[in-house]
Amino acid sequence: MQGLILAAGMGKRLKALTAEDTKCMVKVNGVPLIDRMLGQLEKLHLERVVIVVGYRAERLIEHIKGLPITTPIIYVENPDYASTNNIFSLGLAANELASDDTLLLESDLIFEDGVLEDLVADPRPTLALVDAYQPWMDGTVVTLDDEDHITSFVPGKQMDFSHTQGYFKTVNVYKFAKDFSRDVYVPFLKAYMRALGVNEYYEQVLRVITMVDSTEVQGKRMEGRHWYEIDDLQDLDIAESIFAPTPDERLAKIAGRYGGYWRYPGLLDFCYLVNPYYPTPRLMSEMRASFDALLQNYPSGMRVNSLLAAKTFGVNQRKILVGNGAAELIRDLMARFTGKVGFIRPTFEEYPNRCDAARSVVFVPENADFSYGARDVMNFFAEEDLEALVLVNPDNPTGNYLAKAEVEELCAWCEARQTTLVLDESFVDFAAEEGATFLDDELLERHPTLVVVKSISKSHGVPGARLGVLASANEALIDGLKRSAAIWNINSFGEFYLQIAEKYKADYQRSLALLRAERARLFEALAAIRGLRPIPSEANYLMAEVLHPMGSKELTSRLLSEDSILIKDLAPKMGGRSFIRVAVRDAADNARLVTALKAKLGEE
Repeated sequence: MQGLILAAGMGKRLKALTAEDTKCMVKVNGVPLIDRMLGQLEKLHLERVVIVVGYRAERLIEHIKGLPITTPIIYVENPDYASTNNIFSLGLAANELASDDTLLLESDLIFEDGVLEDLVADPRPTLALVDAYQPWMDGTVVTLDDEDHITSFVPGKQMDFSHTQGYFKTVNVYKFAKDFSRDVYVPFLKAYMRALGVNEYYEQVLRVITMVDSTEVQGKRMEGRHWYEIDDLQDLDIAESIFAPTPDERLAKIAGRYGGYWRYPGLLDFCYLVNPYYPTPRLMSEMRASFDALLQNYPSGMRVNSLLAAKTFGVNQRKILVGNGAAELIRDLMARFTGKVGFIRPTFEEYPNRCDAARSVVFVPENADFSYGARDVMNFFAEEDLEALVLVNPDNPTGNYLAKAEVEELCAWCEARQTTLVLDESFVDFAAEEGATFLDDELLERHPTLVVVKSISKSHGVPGARLGVLASANEALIDGLKRSAAIWNINSFGEFYLQIAEKYKADYQRSLALLRAERARLFEALAAIRGLRPIPSEANYLMAEVLHPMGSKELTSRLLSEDSILIKDLAPKMGGRSFIRVAVRDAADNARLVTALKAKLGEE
């Protein structure tokens, strides 16, 4: 068996990285793609490796000569690489392809060790590596029958996106039997080029072959193995996180993306906090029905969206504004404070990060659970001249909760001191206490120094819509914040969600009840794990101290690398103390988390 690598392309989309070197010399975490690929082929003890070169051929050949590769390598040159496509490159190597069983690979790929060994060991003679289609994938997909015969090759331009569940993406790694190459593929390849030219893709030939006989080529599923095709800088960035050399580095790179985890198939996200029971399928269906109109039209301006928020939350439009997520509102609000600001830590860092450390006054509760009440807060800040006090209720990450009566007491205390109380109640809907929100006209009027901030992403489960609201009876503040915001600061999808949300209030309340029940079950399950001490929470997450046999960083890193589960390591927030935070997801996901934690920490 031999290997055949197509490496003639220019890789223009990688910009400066391919200005002097060919695409396969781009480095992923410091290792060129070609080094990794040839190293993986070396382990197979092949007869030889054929490499089709073109752009910067001399530099590539010289680079390969310096690698510790003992497998014989021969080169086929494509002098017309700039004006032809990969069908021409493969056509130039047609004689080599037909001379032996062949592993055919494109050079811009990175994949796990063991993938090629599995492909060689598979007794089926002619195979295409395929993976279940995901939204980030581009290019040709295939359909398979019950025996994994490829029944059709579907070019990207012909994909029906309403049927993607039946699609498999070609990984661009193939095993061709010698007889198949010699008697079927190469004759079809030459005929195809004569008929349609050289600016095509070699997969088009496979498409024609399957139209004639769908039994020739079968798909071999990746079965969860990692791979990535690197066409541009974003692909490179993602590949570096997937193939980081150590678990800790992988954790740092993935966590540093702050979301976008749909690009990582199979990753179970217990880090970011949403409602797993909402929105309902019916609400989602209504959103999808309006997709075209929402995508193709401008959203309304701030005035109209304030009306929608007022309707949704029962607050006068003059007292409320909508933000592109709560983060936008927090940024603009905190920028207005020039004096001292009080914070209770640990907390949601977006608030203290928006304030100079010299103006920050920080209260850290001195108890095992980091719990506190209104009286603790007032006692600590009694001698401080605060312009503002920030209270996240329930707090993040502790889940500590002040009952409504306590918050009212704190409101009165702040009013007497002419201190603005910034109340972030992004998680308050999950609390067991009914009617705990301060998004209410009467309450806002009663407490003129109160500013309420709410992220809709957290409780409504729509983080992609990027919605948050801020409300206050201080209409001058609201007017100023509205003037500083962009006129179109939320998109049409967010606006439409606000427009229809009221219809689904009963469903929303049911989702909160389901969440509270599941939170209780998850707490009990975590408490039964010997190495964890979970802390009671009124939010949709639980904080837990990691007691043994490892620290929170190692636990977080191992869960990601071994179980594809992402949790939040809180040690950086806790001065190095080992705490984690896990979101409350649905019962099945929570069971998977508990099983993984038990395997690492043990049971009582």
